[in-house]
Amino acid sequence: MSVEFDKGTRELLDGKNFATVATIGRDGGPQTSVVWVARDGDAVLFSTTAGRQKARNLAQDPRVSLTVFDTGNPYRSVDIRGTAELIEDRERSLPSRLSQKYLGEEPPAEPDDALRLIVRVTPRKVTGFSV
Repeated sequence: MSVEFDKGTRELLDGKNFATVATIGRDGGPQTSVVWVARDGDAVLFSTTAGRQKARNLAQDPRVSLTVFDTGNPYRSVDIRGTAELIEDRERSLPSRLSQKYLGEEPPAEPDDALRLIVRVTPRKVTGFSV
């Protein structure tokens, strides 16, 4: 069952705040990376390429955790645990959207053979922290 985001979570996701994504490797160990995020209703989106470790991890085990810190107040954060769906993004629409959000410009060109994926995270548990 999906969880709805509260106002504070929506604000963090809609702002220029980075997320640390944790996935589970083949050996059961964690793998983390920092990503740009966008919100689609009560889901979180981020972009990756098919060859990246996080994409390979999510293809075998869709469990994922994201932690988003407020860049203006690092004592304000949210942890989102859920499941990920990998969606082909042949038009590379999400990298463009994210680059506009975070940098105000289009992203640099990529090789034509790079397969971009949208990772859509459906939240199962959301925990906020604020001081």
